[in-house]
Amino acid sequence: MKTPQELLQQARHMPLVAILRGLDGAHAAEVGQALYAAGFRTLEVPLNRPGALDCIAQLVQTLPADALVGGGTMLSTGDVDAVHAAGGRLMVSPNCNVRVIAHAAALGMLCAPGVATPTEAFAALDAGAHALKLFPAEMVGHGGLKALRSVLPAGTDFWPVGGITPDSMGAWVKAGATGFGIGGQLYAPGTSADEVLQRGRAFVAAWQAASPKV
Repeated sequence: MKTPQELLQQARHMPLVAILRGLDGAHAAEVGQALYAAGFRTLEVPLNRPGALDCIAQLVQTLPADALVGGGTMLSTGDVDAVHAAGGRLMVSPNCNVRVIAHAAALGMLCAPGVATPTEAFAALDAGAHALKLFPAEMVGHGGLKALRSVLPAGTDFWPVGGITPDSMGAWVKAGATGFGIGGQLYAPGTSADEVLQRGRAFVAAWQAASPKV
C-alpha cells in the first residue's frame, strides 16, 4: 500500500481534484470512468450528501489502481474512519480541525484540509497535512495566496477550491497554486458522463497549458 507521500507524488502528476458533490450510486462508476478518461486521477465525494460512502466504495472498486479516491467535507474522526473503511485514501475538509487531520494521517491517508489563513495553514501542516486546500479561494484571492506562500515552507502544495474555471487557472498558477479542486463547474447532479468527459478534458488541457514546465 502506498504511503501518503507516495500518494502525494502520484497526485502531483495531475493535481486536479474532481469534487463530486451529490454523486449517486447509480451513476458513480460511469462518472468516475469519464473523469479517468479525461485525465483526472483524484476524485473526492463530499460526505454531506446521501450515499457518499457507497459512491466512494464503487469508485475505489471500479477505477484503475492509479486513481486516488476519498471523501470531502470530512468533519470528524468518525468521517475519517467511515471513508477509510470504504477504501478511500484521500481526506479533504473545508476547515482545519487538527484532530481530524492527525487521525487521517495516522491511518495513512493523504490529507488536504481547508485553510484560509496563515494560522490555519501552519496548524494543518503541524497536524500532518500533506497539501492545503485554499478555501474559499475567491475570498482569499491571488494576493492572499502569494502572501501565504511567502511565509509557509517552500514546496507546500496549495490547491485553490471555489469558482475555478479553465480560464481562471493560469492566474492562480502564477500566484502559486500547485493544483485545484473543481466542483460545480465539472459535475453537478444530473450531469451526464459525456458532459463530464468534455468538461474534464477542458480542465486538464487548461492545467497543462498553465502549469510550470519542468
